[in-house]
Amino acid sequence: MELLINTYMAEIIAVSTIAIFMAMLPGADFVMVTRTSIYNGRLAGLYMSLGMCLSVCIHASYSIAGLAVVIANSPELFSAIKYLGAAYLIYIAWQLLTTRELLDKDQKNTTAQMSPFIALRLGFTCNILNPKTSIFFLSIFTQVVSVDTPLIMQISYGLIIMLAHFIWYSGIALLLSHPNILPRFNRQKQKIDKVAGFVLMLIAIKLTLVSSI
Repeated sequence: MELLINTYMAEIIAVSTIAIFMAMLPGADFVMVTRTSIYNGRLAGLYMSLGMCLSVCIHASYSIAGLAVVIANSPELFSAIKYLGAAYLIYIAWQLLTTRELLDKDQKNTTAQMSPFIALRLGFTCNILNPKTSIFFLSIFTQVVSVDTPLIMQISYGLIIMLAHFIWYSGIALLLSHPNILPRFNRQKQKIDKVAGFVLMLIAIKLTLVSSI
């Protein structure tokens, strides 16, 4: 194993660096985790982060299986993924923009309950339908990772990417749900919903304008 690590150190560094910056790049996943952690609390934010990591496993699996090459060479398939992801973001954005918060003063300063399963499902769906993530894996496994790279190393790359995403998004969930920070956001929940909805709508529109891979 040590020999493999030394042999593929350049790939490990490249994948790790790209994975860190990819996780930190603001996008739909960031908006969803931020909004959920503020509005639904720490546990929901962590489960949403876990759902996104499970989705990353799916992206890594089809990339390792060679489907990334198929998608990269099929504009029609990529377009289908792109428009499906954009439609989902528009749906979420519309809900955020049209949902009215309860006017009761006490309700404004509490976090709404969200079951772990729903948070997990939302995180998974948001990431699996995110064309940005698909493009990321296409670039990694078609441009950075060599076709001669052993399976064990490719699996390790998938785990590195998953770990980078989980550390970043769970860190966001823990930070924004901190007792000293959360009350400040609780007083602005309605505005946060509108901003989150508007940003997701812009991201969805931008996705539809991406012509091809």
